[in-house]
Amino acid sequence: MKKEDLKKLREKTADDLEKDLQKDKDSLWNKKKDLASGKVKNIGEIHMLKKTIAAINTLLKEKSVKL
Repeated sequence: MKKEDLKKLREKTADDLEKDLQKDKDSLWNKKKDLASGKVKNIGEIHMLKKTIAAINTLLKEKSVKL
C-alpha cells in the first residue's frame, strides 16, 4: 500500500472505513473464489487486498481508542 493511499484512508471517517472494509472483504472473497476456479492469474491482487483490509482494521481500532 502506498503512502498516499494510507493518507487518504486516514482522512476518512469511521463509517466510510467500515463501508470500504466490507467492500474489500467482498472483493477478496470473489478473488479467492475466482482463484480456486482458475479464473485469476494475478495473486498480487489478493495480497494487496489483504494488506488494505489490515490497514483499515488498524485505522478503525485507532479511531475507536481516540473516541
